[in-house]
Amino acid sequence: MSESLHVKGKALPGFEHVNRYWDKTRFTYAAKILPGEFYITPHDELITTVLGSCVSACIWDTSRRIGGMNHFMLPHDTSGSGSWGNIEALRASTRFGNYAMEQLINELLKHGAQRKNLQVKVFGGGRVLAQMTDVGMRNIAFVRHYLRTEGFPVLAEDLGDVWPRKVVFFPLSGRVLVKKLRTLANDTVIEREKRYLKVIDHQPVQGEVELF
Repeated sequence: MSESLHVKGKALPGFEHVNRYWDKTRFTYAAKILPGEFYITPHDELITTVLGSCVSACIWDTSRRIGGMNHFMLPHDTSGSGSWGNIEALRASTRFGNYAMEQLINELLKHGAQRKNLQVKVFGGGRVLAQMTDVGMRNIAFVRHYLRTEGFPVLAEDLGDVWPRKVVFFPLSGRVLVKKLRTLANDTVIEREKRYLKVIDHQPVQGEVELF
């Protein structure tokens, strides 16, 4: 069944909406995720995204050969304090980040991964939104705190700086390629993240998610 799914290029059930294509350079299927999306696979394909202020966690099971990637940003501080001093704003932000991480992890566990085998690499959090310079740093602080608290080993990270990044993740091996887009006209990335931030600022978390 797995081989059939791979040959036909089908995503796992529930991930049919993710943009997938044949990567002619690497001769494999590729899933391209956008802000707010995540994707997992047990097949020999890659997952890719472009990050500005957002963060992606690449997580895989070292023995079950399944992995996935998310792409998320915390809601903006609407309290006007600019420092997340408002406790309700902080709680809302944390809930959103927890939801984004636990969606990915729970889906991996659902498809056979074991928590004890999960390893992580994290990327993004660049200072690309000039008018909101702390967005990337909040995303970085959150993902580091979350992974430390949950006890997941972080094998590598490339966080911060001022450049967007293209990330290419190979879920079966945990290999990641990262390219800082120093010469790219960043308007597309910035506008996409502005729209995403506006949506999550006015859209509540769908529900509580807990790790099992």
